[in-house]
Amino acid sequence: MSIIVKRKGHKETFDERKVYGSVYAACASAHCDEVKCEKIAEEVTEKIKRFIKNKKETKSTEIRKKIESELKKKDKELAFFYEQHLPNLRKL
Repeated sequence: MSIIVKRKGHKETFDERKVYGSVYAACASAHCDEVKCEKIAEEVTEKIKRFIKNKKETKSTEIRKKIESELKKKDKELAFFYEQHLPNLRKL
């Protein structure tokens, strides 16, 4: 089980649903259909799980950069919406 070190220093266990949800939301914001959102979210989530698999701790910023990198490979617009997603959540 991987531990994620959050930006403010606290730690939590890795929750793949958070990765899936944020990627899905970015795809939906980019007006992708539901099937495409699911497919991309699943692919990126699997890559992140492999990325952290053998690490005891991973910084949340590293995961975020990896997600952005994976999305840029697929579509720069998706990466843009993902990058904009976090500031919008902070306002809630």
